Amino acid sequence: MSADAITPVFVRLKLSLLRNGLRQSGGRKAAYITSAVFALLFAALQLIGLIALRGHAHAESVVVLAVAVLGLGWAVMPLFFPSGDETLDPTRLVMLPLRPRPLVRALLTASLVGIGPLFTLCLLAGSVIAVARGGAAFAVGAVAVVLALLVCVALARAVAAANVRLLTSRKGRDLAVLSGLVIAIGAQIVNFGAQRIGASGLGELDPAAGILQWVPPASAIGAVHAVSEGSYGLAAAQLALTAGALVALLALWSRHLTRLMTSPDGSTLPGAESAAEERSSAGPARLLPTGRTGTVMERSLRYVWRDPKTKAAWVTSLAIGLIVPVFNAWQGTGSVYFACFAAGMLGIQMYNQFGQDTSAFWIVAMTISSTRDAYAELRARAYALLLITLPYATLVTVLTTAMLGDWRRLPEALGLSFALLGAMLATGAWTSARFPYSIPQEGYKNVAPGQTGLAWISIFGGMMAAALLCAPVIALTIWLNVSADGDAWTWLLLPVGTAYGAALTAAGLKLAAPQTARRLPEILAAVSKG
Repeated sequence: MSADAITPVFVRLKLSLLRNGLRQSGGRKAAYITSAVFALLFAALQLIGLIALRGHAHAESVVVLAVAVLGLGWAVMPLFFPSGDETLDPTRLVMLPLRPRPLVRALLTASLVGIGPLFTLCLLAGSVIAVARGGAAFAVGAVAVVLALLVCVALARAVAAANVRLLTSRKGRDLAVLSGLVIAIGAQIVNFGAQRIGASGLGELDPAAGILQWVPPASAIGAVHAVSEGSYGLAAAQLALTAGALVALLALWSRHLTRLMTSPDGSTLPGAESAAEERSSAGPARLLPTGRTGTVMERSLRYVWRDPKTKAAWVTSLAIGLIVPVFNAWQGTGSVYFACFAAGMLGIQMYNQFGQDTSAFWIVAMTISSTRDAYAELRARAYALLLITLPYATLVTVLTTAMLGDWRRLPEALGLSFALLGAMLATGAWTSARFPYSIPQEGYKNVAPGQTGLAWISIFGGMMAAALLCAPVIALTIWLNVSADGDAWTWLLLPVGTAYGAALTAAGLKLAAPQTARRLPEILAAVSKG
C-alpha cells in the first residue's frame, strides 16, 4: 500500500484515538480540555512575547536557545510520557502488510495532529517573526518553520521507535516517574540562568546561541537571521544542516521500524549475563549486620535500587540536595548553611516508611509481634537511610564550604546538618506509624485518593516538628556567632550537633515503636488502600 493511500487512514486513526480517549470519562475530557486551553494560551502569550522581541539586539540568541530547548523537549518526551500518545507504539502495526517507508510518511503526517505540534508551530512562527527582516528572510522563514517542525516530530518518533521495547514494558512505564527529577533539575537550572541574565543582561546568551545555531532544529532559525544579515551562504549551510538532520532522523526511524516489525521481542527474557550479575549482586550485602537488622537494611536498599517510585524519590532528593547549595555557592550568593538542604531532602525519605512497602507490608507485619520487633524494624530502616545520607550530607557540606572558601564554618554546618537529619529521622519514624498512607504503584500519583490530608500531616507536620526540635542547636549556633569570643568555640557544634541528632533519632524510634506495634492493623489497611 502506498503512502498516499495510508496517510489519510492514519490521520483519521489519530483523530479517532483522541476522540475515543475523551469519551472514556468526564474527568479525562475535562483534564484534556483544561490542559489544551492552558497550552494554547501559553503558546499565544509566547507568540506575542517573541513578536515583541523584534528589533532587540539579542533577539536571535533568545529564539535560537528557545528552539534548541524545544527540540530537547521533543527528544525526551517519549521517554518520560510513553503513554501520552498510543500511536508512538509501532508494534501495534506489526501484523499489518505495511512497508516501513510508506509507514514513516503516514505516521509523520499523523504526528502533526495534536496540541504539541500546534504549540511548536506557534513558537517557531514567533521566532521567525522576531528575527526576520525583509521578504527574503520571511520566505526562508516559511521553509525553516516547516523543516524545524518536522525535525522535532521526527526526533520524537525516532527516539520512541528506538526505545519502544523498553517504553511498553512495566519498567519502561515506570521510567516516567523520573520526570520529576528532570523537572526539578531543570527548574534549578532555569532559576540559575534567569539570575545570571537578570544580573548581566541578555548578552549572556550570545556564546551559547553561537554554538546552538548549528544544532538542528535551532539551525533553521539561525538561517533566517543569517538571511536578514545578508549572509546567504551561511543561511544555505544552516538550512542544509537542518534538512540533512531531518533525512537522517527519518532514515533512523525507518531502520528501527524495520527491525521492530521483523524481529521477535526478547526484551523481557533474562540473559545469562544479567542472571550472573543478579547472583553476584549479593556481595555488598555481606557487609551488613547479621540478623533482622541486616535483612531489613538490605530490603530497604533494594527498594531504593529497584522500586521505580522509591528510586525516583531518592534520585530527586539527591539531585536537589546537591543543586541548591552548589548553585548558590557557584553564584557567590550562597552560605555554608545551605548545605543543610541536603540533609533535609534526604531526611524526608524516612517519612511514610511503611507506605513505601505498599500491600507487601503484610509480610513485614507478620514479623512484628511486640514493641521490640517494631523497634528493631524501624531502627534497621533508619540505619539503611543513614548509610546513604551521612556520607552524602558530609560530601555536600564539604563541597559547598570549599566553593565558598569558608572553612571556619565547616564544623558548625556539619553539626547543624547532622542535628537536622536526626530530627527528621525521629519525626519520620513517628509519623510513619501515626499517619501512614498508600503510594499507588501505577501512574504519577504519590498519594492514594482520599489520603492527601494524611500525607500533608505526615510530611509537612513532621518537618515543622523537626525544625522545632533543632531549635536548641540553631540557638547555640547563633549565640556562638554573635558573642565576642564565640568563634573560638564554634568547633564544638560538630560533636554537639552529632550527639544531639543521635539522641533525637534514638528517642524518636523509642516513641514510634509502641505506636507501630499497637497500630499494625490500621497501618496495613492504610498502606494497602492504593
